[in-house]
Amino acid sequence: MSDHDHPHDAITADAKPGYYEIMETAIRELLIGKGLISANDIRRQIEVLDSRSPALGARVVARAWTDSAFRERLLADGRAACEELGITFYDDTDLIVLENTATVHNLIVCTLCSCYPRPVLGLPPDWYKLKPYRARAVSEPRKVLAEFGTVIPDDVEIRVSDSTAVIRYLVLPRRPEGTEGWSEDELAAIVTRDAMIGVVPVTVNAGAVS
Repeated sequence: MSDHDHPHDAITADAKPGYYEIMETAIRELLIGKGLISANDIRRQIEVLDSRSPALGARVVARAWTDSAFRERLLADGRAACEELGITFYDDTDLIVLENTATVHNLIVCTLCSCYPRPVLGLPPDWYKLKPYRARAVSEPRKVLAEFGTVIPDDVEIRVSDSTAVIRYLVLPRRPEGTEGWSEDELAAIVTRDAMIGVVPVTVNAGAVS
């Protein structure tokens, strides 16, 4: 950006493996070598992960937009509300849903690694796992959002929530104007993964990321 004079790392997916990625590979190979887990165990877990996609989260958002009682339950207990829709959780993490409003914009990050609400969004995007995003989302969130094309007015508070091994976050984005009378399926189709992380808003011409 041209409005500041200090350098920073760009948010790109073209980067060498980081410390945690290298350690994960080493530990995985060690566990397989010791016979504690097998390649088939890893394959089955990957199949579970691959069965999850942002389409699940989009269903949750669309239901919250059209059902105020469900929205209240979702904000009170994200995991339980998702389970109402048949979305199972394969881990012990809690899910906290944060609502964007006219005065508050939420942004999700994991500063230590890449903790992410995988049961409802699937695998995280590459940029979410990279150090530039993990560091700069906390230190200069407005600039990071602007690089995604999202300009947040100065009078809107930005709240950055840091995911952990036991607590994950999902953003409930604002429903765009002009969608009154739309069905849940029509609404879900415009809810994108990035909107549920908080880096972009939902727009009527968006398409869900599968």
